[in-house]
Amino acid sequence: MESMEGLKLIKTHNKLKDRKILITGATGFVGANLLRKLIDSKNDIHIIIRSTSNLWRINDIIDKVNTHICDLTNRESVEKLVLKIKPQIIFHLAVYGGYQFQKESLKIINTNFIGTVNLLDACTDIGFDCFINTGSSSEYGITNKPMSENDLLEPVNDYGIAKAGATLYCQAIGRREKLPIFTLRLFSPYGYYEGPTRLISYLIISCLKNKELKIFTPDAVRDFIFIEDLIKAYFIFLEKRGNLLSGDIFNIGSGEQNTVKEIFEIIKKLTKYTKKPQWEKMENDNREIKNLKIWIANISKSKKFLNWSPEYSIENGLEETIKWYRDHLYLYV
Repeated sequence: MESMEGLKLIKTHNKLKDRKILITGATGFVGANLLRKLIDSKNDIHIIIRSTSNLWRINDIIDKVNTHICDLTNRESVEKLVLKIKPQIIFHLAVYGGYQFQKESLKIINTNFIGTVNLLDACTDIGFDCFINTGSSSEYGITNKPMSENDLLEPVNDYGIAKAGATLYCQAIGRREKLPIFTLRLFSPYGYYEGPTRLISYLIISCLKNKELKIFTPDAVRDFIFIEDLIKAYFIFLEKRGNLLSGDIFNIGSGEQNTVKEIFEIIKKLTKYTKKPQWEKMENDNREIKNLKIWIANISKSKKFLNWSPEYSIENGLEETIKWYRDHLYLYV
């Protein structure tokens, strides 16, 4: 399997051309990977960033897109910008609260919920071909079975609450107005350009640099999905959207779960890391982490209606990720 830069474009990507595309959250992990897949396509690409955005993921390509500075929580500014751009396809990935250190409740609510409401309302006023909202598995909360799109949402933190609100708003507007608005509910993505404090990124960087490791909650589980499989889902979604119900929601995960310890053991083997990590329990109030025993996406709906399923196993995905990190360690100084 090839690296990110060398990966051939999938058929749907080739069909996507001559469109005005707007991406929010393009400086983030998933958004930057999506932007990189689109950068050489025959489309008019626009991104919205904040004045304080860190551009390290896209510094080398930002001159190839139309960049707009806008605060999504400012309704008037969003309306003016959307009216100016008139995007036909909107990938909404702007987010705050996905990291443990992002704890400002009001900012979490405003960015994830109010920002989504403002953007969707502005786009609805001008019309569009497709609006893809990006949801989170945190919307589900703690469960005892694989998470399905029809499950009752019982989020246990501010981030999950805000993301659930945004998803439900998109669903309601899509159904009520019969508009092509959809949500891809992501589980735990990993891969190229992931932030250095995230689990897999931290483990790979530490192992490649032969640093001492301190790992918390070894038995905690997640459904990890490789970035290549995830981005492929966005493009397949565009191709299939005409056959989907307005406002519909789709899980994007691997359909499997791994513990933190299992992930470390795979990375350890692939990097030939020899040091013993220091295992510790995490002392915090995050119920989502402390009570985690099952965290798996039920992806049967995505398989059936999108004809999408992951191509990379956790081992193959981690192997590709490690190859990329070896070549890009300079980004993580």
